[in-house]
Amino acid sequence: MSEFNIVLLGYRHAGKSSSGNTILGREEFGTAGRTAQCVKRQGEVAGRRITVVEAPGWWTFTKESKHKMTKEEIKLSVTLCPPGPHALLLVIRVDVSFQGTHRQSLQEHLELLSERTWSHTIVLFTRGDWLGDAPIEQHIESEGEILQWLVEKCGNRYHVLNNEKGDDNMHVTQLMEKIEEMVAGNRGQHYGNRK
Repeated sequence: MSEFNIVLLGYRHAGKSSSGNTILGREEFGTAGRTAQCVKRQGEVAGRRITVVEAPGWWTFTKESKHKMTKEEIKLSVTLCPPGPHALLLVIRVDVSFQGTHRQSLQEHLELLSERTWSHTIVLFTRGDWLGDAPIEQHIESEGEILQWLVEKCGNRYHVLNNEKGDDNMHVTQLMEKIEEMVAGNRGQHYGNRK
């Protein structure tokens, strides 16, 4: 059985806890209130041993995002699954427009890690039910250049989860396949917090 180490990063209220629960197929992360410290949970998914670490969410506004404790927790998140995460899942709500302020605070937080972050990152869109029958590609295109920049920065790697359908594990299996493909592209190397 292969193992995957995954870290969930993103804004407050983006759906990181719900995504962790959907990935593991059970309620492991509390969804009421804010996650103030990193939370680590493990399980077996699609024949793989999975470690999921949820980092605390950050604020959209840059003055709020300078909160020292949140920054320290983001740095800590990548060390909680030695030798390092295979994938950083950047959790973004599909039903909220991705603006310039989002891009600025996102860059500020991911730069706490290193430039290598991007080669290990997949954009994970939550609230997939909001799309209806529209394909995610149509949404990315209609949102404009800021969201397109993010997807391109992540090597055009993205996935959609509908956390309301926790019993639909086809989306989780597809996510595992995308992580596996990215890991192969990174020659099996974990993300390391080295500058």
